Amino acid sequence: MINILIVDDHTFVREGIKYVLKGYPDIKVLGEASSGQEALEKVKNEDYDVIVLDITMTGKSGLDVLKDIKRLYPKLPVLILSMHPEDQFGIRILQAGASGYITKQTAPTELILAIRKVFSGGKYLSPSLAEKIAFHLEHDSIKAPHEHLSDREFQIMRMLSVGKTVTEIAQELSLSVKTVSTHRTHIIEKMKMQTNAELTGYSKAHNLID
Repeated sequence: MINILIVDDHTFVREGIKYVLKGYPDIKVLGEASSGQEALEKVKNEDYDVIVLDITMTGKSGLDVLKDIKRLYPKLPVLILSMHPEDQFGIRILQAGASGYITKQTAPTELILAIRKVFSGGKYLSPSLAEKIAFHLEHDSIKAPHEHLSDREFQIMRMLSVGKTVTEIAQELSLSVKTVSTHRTHIIEKMKMQTNAELTGYSKAHNLID
């Protein structure tokens, strides 16, 4: 039996995943969480075989939750199920320790395959993501500007790109306004841009925001 923890801040998404999984007797949804903090508490108090984790949540981001889980339980497989394109987010997530990455547009049968694959100790990659990784390794020096950002900078860049202010970001991420402002300065420098509007245009062009 593969015991699953579903982590997503949308109830209808969690219900949809449970509906898909209930038809497979070897997979059991042992728990669910609507936030990163709740997920960490559940992982500390229950034994799960696979975590199915959304990457974009309010409050603590899925990327931060992934890092926390891998730091505490390095052998626990985490499968990322995201609405975002794998070619933009997949490499960053895998580098952070995820065992696989699939999008919410994926067929239900692929989700089952992915869960079984990571449970058995493997990595689940779609053919397109595997190709992206191969290209990334072969042409490491040819990176898009956003690929040079740290994970925190990448997170803040996306928040700036959807119109959030430095103060709003600081409150949401539990950081000081000064820290977020410093990150913004580094982001602007690395991206070779000057305004938030330029960040927004870039992020839309590269499918980094909705």
